[in-house]
Amino acid sequence: MSDGMRASEPRVLMVDDEKTVADAYALRLEDVAEVTVAYGGEAALDTVSDGRVPDVILLDRHMPQMSGDEVLERIRERELETRVIMVTAIDPDLDVLDMPFDDYLSKPVDRTDVIAAVDQQCQVLAYQLLGEYFQLESTRAVVTAQLPAEDLGDNDELADIEKRLSVVEERIRSLLPEADDLLSSFDGIDRNKH
Repeated sequence: MSDGMRASEPRVLMVDDEKTVADAYALRLEDVAEVTVAYGGEAALDTVSDGRVPDVILLDRHMPQMSGDEVLERIRERELETRVIMVTAIDPDLDVLDMPFDDYLSKPVDRTDVIAAVDQQCQVLAYQLLGEYFQLESTRAVVTAQLPAEDLGDNDELADIEKRLSVVEERIRSLLPEADDLLSSFDGIDRNKH
């Protein structure tokens, strides 16, 4: 963790059709994040389809073939658990009011500001995931506390909850240094019948 980043190594996708620009922004983050670069909209969508979803996407608006606006729309349609920061030379106007981005930075953006924006969005994502974790864990905890073990054995819904809990917990721990304290605070609630 360096340069004020709280997440140890967030996953960042840099999307820009100008190779030199994309690579320059990737270099600004390389020692504080795991950075993948996509040189266009289709490449970005292929990247988020092929592997782990990035924690933060840095997205240019003005790209040929598929604009950043369209990429943003497609990402939101997929309901990916990622934060999107527009990093663009297009000055914002009223058209941004309906765009579902999480932050908007006008180029050029210096290293300190890019790192700060990524860090902020990682924290927001971590707390969103924390809310989901608490909801899933309370469901799992009350069911396992109230029902006999033989009723739970091969329950697919409970297995799905436990699998999702594991994924969400791992992601929270990677984004939030104080995760242990927050996650353990949930264990102190007695959910058994009295």
